[in-house]
Formats: sequence, structure tokens, C-alpha cells
Amino acid sequence: MRSPTLARRERHALCDLALVLGEDAPTLCGDWDAQQLVSHLLVREHSPLGALGIAMETFAGLTDRAMARVGRRDFAALVERLREPGLTPYALWPVEVLGNTLEYLVHHEDLRRAQPEWQPRERTPADDDAIWTAIRIGGRALVRPAGVPVRIRRADTGREVTMRGGADPVTVVGSPTEVTLFLFGRRQLHELTFEGPAEKVTALRGADLGL
Repeated sequence: MRSPTLARRERHALCDLALVLGEDAPTLCGDWDAQQLVSHLLVREHSPLGALGIAMETFAGLTDRAMARVGRRDFAALVERLREPGLTPYALWPVEVLGNTLEYLVHHEDLRRAQPEWQPRERTPADDDAIWTAIRIGGRALVRPAGVPVRIRRADTGREVTMRGGADPVTVVGSPTEVTLFLFGRRQLHELTFEGPAEKVTALRGADLGL
């Protein structure tokens, strides 16, 4: 039997933490609380029509209404429904790895890092590799708003990937988790550094990154 993926383990950990903190707990997703974050994840996986607004701003109203409908249910029941993907494509191993590794990593950290006195987590080398692979494949669109060349570098191994080509790039250096969170527009970060021309670093750090 295949071991649980990182995506599945992050899903379970997010659910566990949500139940401990409660539905009103803050997150790093704007003004969303834990209930709205859980509702977002459920709509994304179980309501193809309602999820249109996640990818296309034109349909944001559909997504907002779908989240509001979902959010009227008991919070504990919502969390338990989220705990497993159920009869959705996300239950398939390749889809889960490609579609949910970053989704659940980032949103679990959204819940964790919105709480006082959060601390970065220790990662196994295998988990770091999984996160690096996922951001290497799926992260290029995240840096487009900055309009500057960007490379990312693992602080542990020195491996680099070009996210946006061009001369004199900004290089973002850190652990795979911290680099990922930065590219998704989060600012509660740990031991992340930037190398490159000062004006380009400023443009990157000030950009509205993410999707």
C-alpha cells in the first residue's frame, strides 16, 4: 500500500488544527477565518461550478455564494468532510500530488502562521523534495506580477530553478516551504533571503504574488 502523500498529510493536519482552533480562528487568507478557509477547500473539490471563481475573477460571485452555502453547516461536520477527498479526482494519487501538495501546504500554514507564536516546522528531506518539485512545476505563474527575472534556490542543497527568465535576476533563497509561501504571496516567513539588484528585489518583494 502506498504511504500517504504529503498533500494528504497536510490535509489531515489542517483539519486537526482547525478543530482545535475553532471556526473563528484567523488565517493569512485576507479576512477569511477558519470556517471560510474550510468552505473554500470544500467548494474547490466538490463544486465544479462554484469553484469557477477561484480561477476566474468574472465568476467570483458564484464562488462566494457557494462558500456561503457550505459555511452555514456545522463546522465540525465540514472539517470531517474535508478530511478525505471522497469521490473526487483528488482521491487519485497523481491528481492529489499535482493538485493538492501546494494547496494544502500553503493553507495549513495560513492557519498555523496566523496564530501567535507560530514556529517553522521541521521537514524530512523527502518532504522538502516533494515541495520543491511541486513549486518548480507549478510556481512560474506566481511570479509574473513582479515583472522581474526570478530564480529560486534551496538553502539546504543549493539547487536553483529559473521561474522567470531575464538578465540579472532576483534569487530567492530559503527552504522549499519558505520559498513556496513567498511565491504564494505570504509574508510571515522564516529565514528567507534575496540576492540581486536592489531595485528588482524591491519590485519582487512589493509585488502582489500568487494566483
